[in-house]
Amino acid sequence: MSTYRIENCAGSAESARRAELGGAYRVELCAGLPEGGTTPSYGEILTARRAINIKLNIIIRPRSGDFLYTPIEVEAMLADIRMARELGADGIVVGCLTADGAVDKPLLRRFVEAAEGLPVTFHRAIDVCQDRAQALEDIIEAGCARVLTSGGAASAPEGADAIAALVKQAADRIIIMPGAGVTPENVADLARKTGAREFHFSGRTAEPSPMRYRHEGVSMGGTVTIDEYAYLFTDPKKIRQAVEALQALE
Repeated sequence: MSTYRIENCAGSAESARRAELGGAYRVELCAGLPEGGTTPSYGEILTARRAINIKLNIIIRPRSGDFLYTPIEVEAMLADIRMARELGADGIVVGCLTADGAVDKPLLRRFVEAAEGLPVTFHRAIDVCQDRAQALEDIIEAGCARVLTSGGAASAPEGADAIAALVKQAADRIIIMPGAGVTPENVADLARKTGAREFHFSGRTAEPSPMRYRHEGVSMGGTVTIDEYAYLFTDPKKIRQAVEALQALE
């Protein structure tokens, strides 16, 4: 079995199913991918859990934007962690910061405790911290299992040197998983440059909607401009190509 692993950022249970077909090790299930990922619905989690036999992590993020949460948002996040756990998730994905751009350690410990033993991934909130090295120590101290990061850059390939520094700092105490801008074409080079063993990407392909009648020019998202008549699903071929690119390094 390969020591490299692909985590697919899946926007639906259907994408999760296709990720497994492509050979992904794990799925991170999200809603709102254009917003960076928000907590999926009860039904989506339940359906994804029934559809796949690989690992299933659930992002816990109540809204888009920054990672400074109000008490009522925290209440919702704790309830969503409980929901994910009860529906059979294998892990949760979360992040929280203070107003000064540091990891909110007390709140992160609450999230880890609420997970009740499920592994916790700290997501790319680390990429907007003031001090990523200190943030990593705080995340380790809180008991997280993994960090998803682009190295503070717009994409993981651009942040490869910073990711490599985090891998070295982690010293096998926590998994550093590059994400953002990862593709089948660059994943092997990213592995060589960073020393990371797990990689996160969506690998989506647009498919035309089967709708015959189309009312063009009306956006369901208001100011968000997306193609209302295209489905973005995980492409098993892209997952497989990434898996094969990493296997070639073994």
